[in-house]
Amino acid sequence: MKKITFSAEEALLERAQFVARSQWQDLELAFREWVEQYVAKSNGGAAFDSMMHQLRHVHSTKAYTRDEMNKR
Repeated sequence: MKKITFSAEEALLERAQFVARSQWQDLELAFREWVEQYVAKSNGGAAFDSMMHQLRHVHSTKAYTRDEMNKR
């Protein structure tokens, strides 16, 4: 595991440590979880591509009008 150093306002870090302790974790674990969630969000494009690949067999029988496509 690679160690990193970051900087933030002291008051912000104190509040973050308080929140982490209230959830029975340390700040390092909370930060690691945040990084994992952050990276997972950026994979949204791959998830979309995968879904479109799975739906490639679906073909429309007609061209839809703008109103039809926006109908709710």
